[in-house]
Amino acid sequence: MSAQANEIVRNINQGNIAPVYFLMGEEAFYIDAISDFIEKTILAEDEKGFNQMVLYGRDVSIDDIVSNAKRYPMMAQRQVVIVKEAQDLSRTIENLVAYVENPQPTTVLVICYKYKKLDARKKLSKVVKKAGVLFESKKLYENKIPDWIQSTLASKGYTITPKAALMLTEFLGNDLGKINNELQKLQLIVKTGAQITPQLVEENIGISKDFNNFELQKALGDRNVKKAFAIIQYFGQNPKNNPIVMTVSLLYGFFVKLLKYHALANKADAAKVLGVNPFFIKDYQIAARNYPMKKVSAIISAIREVDMKSKGVGASNVPQGDLLKELLVAIFS
Repeated sequence: MSAQANEIVRNINQGNIAPVYFLMGEEAFYIDAISDFIEKTILAEDEKGFNQMVLYGRDVSIDDIVSNAKRYPMMAQRQVVIVKEAQDLSRTIENLVAYVENPQPTTVLVICYKYKKLDARKKLSKVVKKAGVLFESKKLYENKIPDWIQSTLASKGYTITPKAALMLTEFLGNDLGKINNELQKLQLIVKTGAQITPQLVEENIGISKDFNNFELQKALGDRNVKKAFAIIQYFGQNPKNNPIVMTVSLLYGFFVKLLKYHALANKADAAKVLGVNPFFIKDYQIAARNYPMKKVSAIISAIREVDMKSKGVGASNVPQGDLLKELLVAIFS
């Protein structure tokens, strides 16, 4: 979890429970994780029947939420009211101000406000900070995802190779919920303490360890023409599983970083400046020897041109495989 999410969980475990938790932001994973934790832990099982309520934003009004929050618990120290999909109440959410200013001390009100956030200039944001917990769940950049995968698995007693973490990132993007689901599948298969390898990912997640964007990037960096064209051939035969937009985006990012690598005065800082795992710096060292700075600039222009063509600008109905072959010719020429 993020540092702030961990702090919220730690405080609850220590008995420091706020009367209001407003969980908002683009990354639903942490919102769900905190909400689920509260739902499972604050009340004992025999208290939940009368004192725990889950509401949904599309089905209730702010008045309904306040009415439920003001009830007294039955045969328990507190009650928990969780409002899921509260973003459906975005037009009236500011009407919670009066309740948050004077919350029921025996109620824990949890508002799950996904994919949006409160206007910091308005009053609700300010009063939640004062009376309870305001948590913003931000999307992680893709270059941070492999580290997140490694730390998440480490917390459960597993390790993963850098390549396997990158394969998962490339295939699943930065949707932490989707990634976590796949990691849970792997944890069911692999014994605690074992290492998750590219082969395990290929066998259980359905990602080819030999024909993927990461391997294409490496083949290009190594100037391995035969392997690069074999991967492109595979992509052309399986376009749905290997959309050109993903390939072009990854290659663009790689060559932009390679350009930055060329410009670095102190190559020892490369991993930090480029935002990549130090394990992969050797790939940039090799690629820098194979492609001088002027050539890298020309490759970036070629990638942009193919990207435009893939979107129908200057070309129409050109098969994905043909466009990628055109790009490889430009890169290797």
